[in-house]
Amino acid sequence: MKVNIITTEDLQEFKSELLEDIKKLFKIKTSEQKLWLRSSEVKELLKISSGTLQTLRDKGTISYTRVGATLYYNYKDIEELLNSDG
Repeated sequence: MKVNIITTEDLQEFKSELLEDIKKLFKIKTSEQKLWLRSSEVKELLKISSGTLQTLRDKGTISYTRVGATLYYNYKDIEELLNSDG
């Protein structure tokens, strides 16, 4: 009968790997479900300022929908912008 000894380092490594896998799954599930983004999410995703986002809206580079005082952006449109060459 073979006996395997598990060390503290083995458990720490397993914990780290498990947490990384859970984070990856959570990111995939979140991005699949979220179709509309708020301005703050778009700014974070594109790494731009509020003024730059306003300019992109004014020029028609990014389309948006206003619901009350909140602006929403279609995730697919943002993804296309990120993947475009210009």
